[in-house]
Amino acid sequence: MSRWIPTLLVASVALVHAQDQPGQLKRDRSQPAASGKQEVPPEEDTSLAVKEYSFNPLQAEKELQIGNFYFKTGKYRSAEMRFREATKWNDGYSDAWLRLGETEEKLKDRTAAKEAYTKYLALASDAKNAAEIRKKLQKLK
Repeated sequence: MSRWIPTLLVASVALVHAQDQPGQLKRDRSQPAASGKQEVPPEEDTSLAVKEYSFNPLQAEKELQIGNFYFKTGKYRSAEMRFREATKWNDGYSDAWLRLGETEEKLKDRTAAKEAYTKYLALASDAKNAAEIRKKLQKLK
């Protein structure tokens, strides 16, 4: 019981001190930031935030593996999304562009398939299957 008396005394002094300066907190909050810029609060809903991509070959490899799984199970829309993610993480990843082209063919999107195959040939012009991909491009045109 005797421990509560000093605690109550300190709390009451703090309360009285806060009441002596009623507008202090409001004035501090209403003043603009010292830099003159208004700070934009971070987006609370992470699903709405814009995703920023930088070079990350490990993430690109992971996306490619997951995309291959979806492709094998026949989920071509999901595979397409994963291959696109892989190309965003590593723009020079030729395998991702090839798999994206194949997926776009399955989805019957000829223009996207042409773009993906063209990018693949630009990155891997000396690949073993380059002649086969060129034939596919001729068929798509």
